[in-house]
Amino acid sequence: MILYHGSYIKIDNIDLLKCRPHRDFGRGFYVTKFRKHAENIAIIIGRKHNTEGVVTEFEYNESAFTQSICKIKHFEKYDEEWLDFVVMNRNEDNPEPAHEYDIVEGPVADDKIQNRINDYLGGTVSKTDFLEELKWHEETHQICFCTKGALQTLKRIDFRRQVSKFLHIGEPIVEKLVTDFNFNEEVAADKFFSSDTFSKLADTSTQLYEKNWTEIYQLLLNELNL
Repeated sequence: MILYHGSYIKIDNIDLLKCRPHRDFGRGFYVTKFRKHAENIAIIIGRKHNTEGVVTEFEYNESAFTQSICKIKHFEKYDEEWLDFVVMNRNEDNPEPAHEYDIVEGPVADDKIQNRINDYLGGTVSKTDFLEELKWHEETHQICFCTKGALQTLKRIDFRRQVSKFLHIGEPIVEKLVTDFNFNEEVAADKFFSSDTFSKLADTSTQLYEKNWTEIYQLLLNELNL
């Protein structure tokens, strides 16, 4: 899945500690499948920083490997479960994190909805009436990557396209993972291309690509504790 993040700068490295707490799905790195929504956010944030907004594109790996390493929560629509979850996360009296999911996906509590959430919490609108209103709200979408493990499933698009440059290194490494640990090829490839070792390999400034693939393989094993 291709995802988008709007900001005032291009995102090179994601630091969860810099992410704001008490948002819809808690503290985390937020992206959306709707580029237009990311563009709108980039414009707003860009103006606050007196610069043009920037949209960074990411590829989200939704493979079986992702399911095996991450606890994921999906909200298909605005409903009572979604509302209770957002209220829980936005409550600043709750400790962080308020939930144990690595990745949370669902609709957005935009400014209009947030105002109505405040009305609901203030007792001026019932939960039933509020949920009825949400049925007519335009479609929105967000995914929150809440943990470092979750970020391993997310790669910047222009960064990911460098994979082809290093296939001559990656192919024997993936094959070696298959033979040494009895992984299937898909899992082995996910482990390599989602690793910090591959990130360093694709960063040409490290010059890691000049090393023999066996040395890079050993770095990968050390990283994965294999």
